[in-house]
Amino acid sequence: MYISSMIGMILSTKLFIPSLGENMIPRPALIDRLNEGMHGKLTLISASAGFGKTSLLSQWIDCCGQRVAWLSLDEQDSDPSRFLSYLVAALQTVDSTIGAEWTGVLQSTQSPTVETIMIGLINEIAALPYKLFVILDDYHLIKSIQVNDALCFLLDHMPPLMHLVIATREDPPLPLPRLRAKGQLTEIRMADLRFNLTETADFLRAVMGLNLSLEEINTLDISTEGWIAGIQLAALSIQGQTDSGGLVDSFTGSHRFVMDYLLEEVLHRQPEHLQSFLLSTSILDRMCPSLCNAVLEEDGGQESLKYLEEINLFIVSLDNERCWYRYHHLFADLLKQRLARSKNTAELHIRASHWYENNNLYPEAFHHAAAAHDIPRVERLISDKAMPLHSQSMVVTILKWLDSLPITELNKRPSLWVRKASLSLVIGQTTDVEKNLRIAEAAMNANESRDSDRNLVGTIAAARATHAIYQYRFQDIKVQAQRALEYLDKENVSFRTVATWALGVYYQFMGESEKAEETYAEVITFSQASGNVFLMSLAMLGQAQLQEMNNQLYKAAETYRRSLELFSNCPIPNAEEAHMGLAHILYEWNDLEGAEKHCLLGVDLARQYDGEVDRSIVCKLFLSRVILARGDVAGATAVLEQVRQAIVRLNSDRRSGELYAMQSMVHLKQDDLSSAAKMAKKSGDPSCQARIFLALKDPVSALAVLEPMGEHKRLEAMVLQALALHLHGEKDRAVSMIQKVLSQAEHGGFFRLFIDEGPPMAALLTKASPMRTGKSYVCKVLEGFKQTPSLSPNGTDLLPLVEDLSERELDVLSLVSLGLSNNEIGERLFLALSTVKGHNQNIFDKLQVRNRTEAVARARELGLLIGNLY
Repeated sequence: MYISSMIGMILSTKLFIPSLGENMIPRPALIDRLNEGMHGKLTLISASAGFGKTSLLSQWIDCCGQRVAWLSLDEQDSDPSRFLSYLVAALQTVDSTIGAEWTGVLQSTQSPTVETIMIGLINEIAALPYKLFVILDDYHLIKSIQVNDALCFLLDHMPPLMHLVIATREDPPLPLPRLRAKGQLTEIRMADLRFNLTETADFLRAVMGLNLSLEEINTLDISTEGWIAGIQLAALSIQGQTDSGGLVDSFTGSHRFVMDYLLEEVLHRQPEHLQSFLLSTSILDRMCPSLCNAVLEEDGGQESLKYLEEINLFIVSLDNERCWYRYHHLFADLLKQRLARSKNTAELHIRASHWYENNNLYPEAFHHAAAAHDIPRVERLISDKAMPLHSQSMVVTILKWLDSLPITELNKRPSLWVRKASLSLVIGQTTDVEKNLRIAEAAMNANESRDSDRNLVGTIAAARATHAIYQYRFQDIKVQAQRALEYLDKENVSFRTVATWALGVYYQFMGESEKAEETYAEVITFSQASGNVFLMSLAMLGQAQLQEMNNQLYKAAETYRRSLELFSNCPIPNAEEAHMGLAHILYEWNDLEGAEKHCLLGVDLARQYDGEVDRSIVCKLFLSRVILARGDVAGATAVLEQVRQAIVRLNSDRRSGELYAMQSMVHLKQDDLSSAAKMAKKSGDPSCQARIFLALKDPVSALAVLEPMGEHKRLEAMVLQALALHLHGEKDRAVSMIQKVLSQAEHGGFFRLFIDEGPPMAALLTKASPMRTGKSYVCKVLEGFKQTPSLSPNGTDLLPLVEDLSERELDVLSLVSLGLSNNEIGERLFLALSTVKGHNQNIFDKLQVRNRTEAVARARELGLLIGNLY
């Protein structure tokens, strides 16, 4: 390593520490990183142009209070003599004596080794009594092996009180892995330097003086990916403009300021073969070596991607294995625009589409085929069983592409009309389904008959069967599903499975549980064989609903959860039914918080349905019940008003009865029996009407109205019948019936079945299980009464009466309410004083109060003092 040239005058500005600009955005987290790295040998700040490397170092120097030797490098510093001369000059800004003996040598014609000079400098720095920082900025401009070797020697023999900082656009050829392994290297890279949203907002407002909304700032932050130069260029383009929102939305890599910067600083500095690689691969949202090779039809992708990463050329690694990459968004925008000017991109997209299809990445294959306007290829891809049509984003993307096609093009291919209708159903958009199916049939009739038309007829029938499910047209479900199975090819497994699933739904609607279960099992078998996650999740959802109807709550909950796991990667509207199923079960288990959570998730998913589907109404009806159970009458009333308005908009009475039933429950909670009775009558719901008769102390009418209740509400009917029998004085029959309910309900863990009926049910349960223990099912249910708010007529929270007062206890309580003392009560009832006190304690325990005053107040709230004879 010999120096072969001399250096002339030193340019002092290369040694100046860049001054801090006005209103510099503080980077405390990065400053802390730099401070932590002071104890190692090397700090490497490596990122593309415009990420604020130099500004960060200026900010750190300003606040660290350390002695710093700064050197801004340029291409000419690749000459070892020049580099060492400037390095000595930089060191002398800290201590003028450092390297003094080498100044003359460096300017002479003698040829000392670089190593000799480095040994001398290292020895002098080691003698310093303070920490010294040497910063080399723009090191990517150094292309000399000798200079790199000089730094390697320095790092190997660095004095303890010295630290080297390198700022560069590409990683230098230094022993970074070894330093990293020894904990001697601190790295700050592009991901670290990006502005976060707060920093972007501060920069735009405080530094650039722009009064942008948070939404506009967020848009810029996303489009620039925190690239500081990009944010500044965007701000420059916005300053002085009236339509800042429009400029923000349109800011891309094709913007004049961005283009000028990237062209001058990045693209034009690359060799031609690399420019060609960059332009051709810009069509890819992400890339790996073999994909690049396929698009370019040549090898070299691995080497090119590795080189781009090494020089930090606006490329982002997407995995730890360094296999997948993407370009910075603004850089990609520039490349795409330049590519569009230079060549037709269709062939590049077709090559990419083939690669993706061969690697079973069908969404990407579709994307590139659509970009190439290869309609036959797209039609084949979206009909392939491997296309993930359960993914909402994929479905929406395909529908947008279909919407972009001219009508004439769709009419040439009726299957595209059918695909448009069936995919609309997947995301709950039912409005134009029948119209699109009829257009497809008309297009089929207009075209010459083909062998595939019969299969298309079956596909149309499968779509109609699915559409009929949303509209509760039960016979149409059956007719169209059977027609589909008659016409569909045996190889068309996907749509045959759709038709089979629709038949399962029909059987479930009609109460034919065994047939429904068999059909759903068949759908799951077909779906597993074909890998159709969407249909498998729908069939499991049906199974869970059947299990719930059969009071198998634990089994149903598990099936609902498994269904949701399958839905997890495709948040389509149908997942709402799984959430609502779990809400029903959690409600029944008295987990009101969990029930409300799943209700809200269901409501959110149901919003995806269009105005012809009533699932949002269904969700909100049950949500109101959960809210009411938590004691929030106002909240439940507000939700029911939303339901009422939705029913008016839907112009359908299908859910009106359920609305009236819930409104009746609300009125009943408020002790407004008149309004509750009116709503119950309008509802036509036997259980709702029975509760009104029970509240009116009319058990005979309650029993009469409960008689026709269906099998799916058998437990609820038995609970209400038991209450009616108890009220009618048939206490033994009531106890016998409630014991039957308990034996069946325990297997499902039912709680709200009993709790919702209030204090009368608590009293009946107490009588039904007089020998209960703390661990018994009945005891747990009774404990649930204590934890559940129940509104009294005056709006206060009441705990239910868990055990009836005896006739003698009622006598004592009545006399207490008249203000009689224990002695006076004993005289009136011919009881000993100790007996009276014992009755008092029993009364306090049963009413859950502490004294006579509370006992009287509680008794009045519960209506226990009505008809008192004393």
